[in-house]
Amino acid sequence: MPWPWRRDGRAAVRRRRAPRSAAQALREVLETRAPQTLLAAVQSEWSGACGEAVAAEAQPVAERDGVVTVACRSATWAQELDLMQERLLARLNEALGDGRVKGLKFTADAARFRA
Repeated sequence: MPWPWRRDGRAAVRRRRAPRSAAQALREVLETRAPQTLLAAVQSEWSGACGEAVAAEAQPVAERDGVVTVACRSATWAQELDLMQERLLARLNEALGDGRVKGLKFTADAARFRA
């Protein structure tokens, strides 16, 4: 017999679950979709750690052995951010909750910059 029936031929009684809120469902989905790589984690925390103005001009594009490469719109931005590296690195590791990011490498690479 098909699934909703018991072996003795009677219909199975299924309990209905109370509907959950959309906020709860979204929260559960977001928890299961947490970033799986260091680069993804850095990309999700970047604007919060460095600020909106910097995030508009520079974005993390690669990671290797804990060093994150950040593509900047211009050489001027790459140089300025390189001078701010220690502060940005501290903020980023604080936002991530660990010390996995060992360094930042800034490049003037507008072609890799994703607007």
